[in-house]
Amino acid sequence: MDTLSSRIAKVSPSLTLAVTAQAKAMIARGEEVYALAGGEPEVDTPAFIKEAAIEAIQNGKTKYTPASGIPELRQALSEKFLADNNLTYAPSQICVTSGAKMACFNAILAVVEEGDEVIIPTPYWVSYPEMVRLAGGIPVLVETKESTGWKMTPEQFEDAMTPATKMVIINSPGNPTGAVYSEEELLALGEIAIGEDIMILSDEIYEKLIYGEAKHVSIASLSEELYNLTITVNGFSKAYSMTGWRLGYTAAPKEVAEAIEKIQNHTVSNATTFAQFGALAALKGDQSFIEDLRGEYDVKRQFMLARLKAIPNVRVVEPQGAFYFFVYTGSTGLKSTNLCDKLLSRYKVAAVPGIAFGYDEGIRLSYCTTLDILNEGLTRFEQFCKEH
Repeated sequence: MDTLSSRIAKVSPSLTLAVTAQAKAMIARGEEVYALAGGEPEVDTPAFIKEAAIEAIQNGKTKYTPASGIPELRQALSEKFLADNNLTYAPSQICVTSGAKMACFNAILAVVEEGDEVIIPTPYWVSYPEMVRLAGGIPVLVETKESTGWKMTPEQFEDAMTPATKMVIINSPGNPTGAVYSEEELLALGEIAIGEDIMILSDEIYEKLIYGEAKHVSIASLSEELYNLTITVNGFSKAYSMTGWRLGYTAAPKEVAEAIEKIQNHTVSNATTFAQFGALAALKGDQSFIEDLRGEYDVKRQFMLARLKAIPNVRVVEPQGAFYFFVYTGSTGLKSTNLCDKLLSRYKVAAVPGIAFGYDEGIRLSYCTTLDILNEGLTRFEQFCKEH
């Protein structure tokens, strides 16, 4: 259709949302589906957070806020960055957005111009390349390997750079692989970014969901030079089970923060007012919910790891964070979309094709579900693999 913009023609739909919608439609029709495709915690938002939002509505907190968010929340986020990440951001450097997805998009729009290149390690979160294309940029995909724990090496970073490189995206802990970059790995990548003056989008949405000996490190905290090159993105969806609340945030150097606020002014105006008061309560309230959730996920992670390692025709790298396994399925001889279609239609197990993440010889399985669903879903997946 000639009336559509050329930038839209370059963009693909979200396969993760499509698979989730398909599974939900099957469940609505009364079919029994073992959903291992989801990217959201199965538990409800903690009651004290919901109560704070309800109270805000009852108290008339239903009007516009400043574009970057209510001052109390930005102050609380400033305190959170200092306590959790050893980062000093003034409230004026923080912008509360309608989800971390919007935070990523705002960050890319603020920095990337027509023809700029953005380096994205694969497997990547599904929306990064499409956001870059919508901004007029060019995604440059760097294929990581199982042997490096699905993490981009400094050599790969250097090989992918050109004079047009404007930004690199680092997602740690990562979706779909659960990979966590160590401080040493981040420093090595950061030195290259500093040398070439490349901006860094550091997506840290899964920072609270880390297991074993792994530790979360914010790359912006490692030096003043990296601080001045980094836009840190985070949100409330994963740690506080607030996916539908649509609340994320950016923290950036002053000039970039002002640009992001300008974008926010002319797009959504502000994140939902009463939801922001829920987020404020989340930060100020009892944080034991997060540790309990992380502990439950760790049990499921270890259960899933043991089960997957026993299945023929697949390989896995133990994830250190988030709530996913990225499973190598190339030995089945099936491309990821075909595999997931067969798995869903014949075995009633929903998974996300690896092609959605730029890697067609794998699939993403999520363990943010009940142990019963996880157990039966993996039993059916094992049966599928044995038959292929």
